[in-house]
Amino acid sequence: MSLKKQYLKTKPECKVTFSLPKSMTGSAGTVYLVGEFNGWDEQENPMKLCKDGSFNLTLNLEKGREYQFRYLLDGSIWENDDCADKYVAAPYGGDNSVVIV
Repeated sequence: MSLKKQYLKTKPECKVTFSLPKSMTGSAGTVYLVGEFNGWDEQENPMKLCKDGSFNLTLNLEKGREYQFRYLLDGSIWENDDCADKYVAAPYGGDNSVVIV
């Protein structure tokens, strides 16, 4: 897993690429990025399946903020990002990943 950040000079945004490798997705057919940036909408941000079996998605996020997020596989399996900037307790148990931009 990885979080790649590219800060934009012309806008107060950071282009963040979220990646989930095949070793984490197994045979999952769908992966969604779910978090504070989309109101925890489980359908808003589908991730793209790449040729190597990984899933990727790039979002522009406002600089100077922290966003909690998780990955949702096949509508039922929640995964965190091993490369998250930190983790916080989730209201329903476990932890949420956090990206700091």
